[in-house]
Amino acid sequence: MNDASRLAMPIADRTLRDDGGAAAEKPKKSKKRDVHGWIVLDKPIGMTSTYAVAVIKRLFAAKRVGHAGTLDPLASGCLPIALGEATKTVPFVFDGRKTYRFTIRWGEERDTDDAEGRVAATSTMRPDAAAIRAQLPRFTGTIDQVPPRFSAIKIDGERAYDLARDGEAVELKPRTVEIYRLELLETPDPDHAVLAAECGKGTYVRAIARDLGRALGALGHVSALRRDRVGPFGEDEMISLEQLETLCHRAAAGEQNLADALLPIETALDDIPALAVSSADAARLQRGQAVLLRGRDAAIFRGIVAVTCGGGIVAIAEIDRGEIVPKRVFNLTGIVGRAGGKVR
Repeated sequence: MNDASRLAMPIADRTLRDDGGAAAEKPKKSKKRDVHGWIVLDKPIGMTSTYAVAVIKRLFAAKRVGHAGTLDPLASGCLPIALGEATKTVPFVFDGRKTYRFTIRWGEERDTDDAEGRVAATSTMRPDAAAIRAQLPRFTGTIDQVPPRFSAIKIDGERAYDLARDGEAVELKPRTVEIYRLELLETPDPDHAVLAAECGKGTYVRAIARDLGRALGALGHVSALRRDRVGPFGEDEMISLEQLETLCHRAAAGEQNLADALLPIETALDDIPALAVSSADAARLQRGQAVLLRGRDAAIFRGIVAVTCGGGIVAIAEIDRGEIVPKRVFNLTGIVGRAGGKVR
């Protein structure tokens, strides 16, 4: 069964396989190789982020793969996946802003704060657009937010969702999060409202829906969620699993280069300054040695930079007291992403 036909299966069946149950397919063993770059997957509804990473790892036969921010099974959209040396840049993506479009279903609060959970409380109140907009400033800016009980946060070494599934009481402490933008897009009917949010790391959209519902006296949960952007990656870079599988098959048949399927590692570093160095200095940095920063302003310039040589990424370094000190060094042997723009 290929991934395209698998995606046509009912969500319940797909979720069973995503969670690694007895029905999970056993991928064929293949020789692992060095593959470096980013895939920005348009994750389908019903697939876990962990399973998505496993699929990408199999398609590319890659040695190392990881993602930059979990996306719930019921959510779709932007899931940046790092391969090989790109995994060293994951923190720069994870710390970036994220944007979402989501639908709140009024009248029911659920234990998971989304449509997968059991109904915990109900309300007959249905807020109008004016009432919703009046509450949004309370949830914008720097706020304290209690994460959902069903979340990946660890409590005494255990995931909160594991404890909640076992029926244990889960008490999570409020965390300070940043919500840069929260706006009402439409109210298609009395039971639903569609909103857009732009927020910082650690923010739970499900918690926004829960808390907004409580503030309005209507109660609510997320019934649909799509992530539009994570850091530098947005709709223009996304690719579906079906498109990616087709592209990899073409590469295997010699019709296309696999490097064209991957965005370069440095795509994740758009928000930090780039610094070009000579090949001699690049060699020193790759050995973990500091390099003297030349130039009139060398003594006063400080901070994190992406070091390049000949147009390729060499290291992430910190400039301190006139020296370039390597923090993360890239060893790019094998297949290196080079797609310029939308991957198709």
